[in-house]
Amino acid sequence: MSHQDRIILCMKWGKKYGPEYVNRLYAMVRRHLTGDFRFVCLTDDGEGIRPEVECYPIPPLDLPPGIPERGWNKLTTFTADLHGLQGTALFLDVDVVITGSLDEFFTYPGEFVIIHDYKRPWRITGNSSVYRFKVGAHPDVLDYFRKHFAEIRKQYRNEQAYLSDVLHKQGKLSYWPKSWCPSFKYHCIPNWPTNFWNPPFVPKDARVVIFHGECNPPDALAGRRNRKFRFIKPALWVDEHWRE
Repeated sequence: MSHQDRIILCMKWGKKYGPEYVNRLYAMVRRHLTGDFRFVCLTDDGEGIRPEVECYPIPPLDLPPGIPERGWNKLTTFTADLHGLQGTALFLDVDVVITGSLDEFFTYPGEFVIIHDYKRPWRITGNSSVYRFKVGAHPDVLDYFRKHFAEIRKQYRNEQAYLSDVLHKQGKLSYWPKSWCPSFKYHCIPNWPTNFWNPPFVPKDARVVIFHGECNPPDALAGRRNRKFRFIKPALWVDEHWRE
């Protein structure tokens, strides 16, 4: 794969994340990915995003009016013609913190590679904070979703459960090595009671730390958890990595 064919893809919609999340994500990728790449953000608002980032509209999901979107928007990355992009895309959530090399995310074998869900590893479900695919290779995932949305929404809790199931049935699903994409919540916080005197840490061989649920990078840096009686000390390493 030539370096020109490598695309880093992210999405930003609504008001939850400001442009600084995209700008910092770009800077972290630049520090941790060798050679050339294109950085693409699918967004409803490109204001304040740095010029190295190519901003394009999020393709329409075609949901019935009034339906809460949640994460289903990510399925639009499987549009047959995604703004004319060609090559291999590594999708990253905008709130991840990159702590190690991304080079092998483009060379690791597999047709569709995703994080194996942390909480229920006996299931096939992936966590869609980091996934890799060939652009335009899976349009059926989105087409089927658009035509059967009502039943899919009853059957699957979110887009990653649907996506994992469909690609697993097609024999195309595989997972990143377990150590590459740890969860801040599950893998970086010391066990009780040592969390009261030891700060959160970066696990060995971690490359992309995933923030989901009760903490995002600014919370972790400030030592805040959005649940009662759950204490963490400030994760100062976030400041070292999560910056422009």
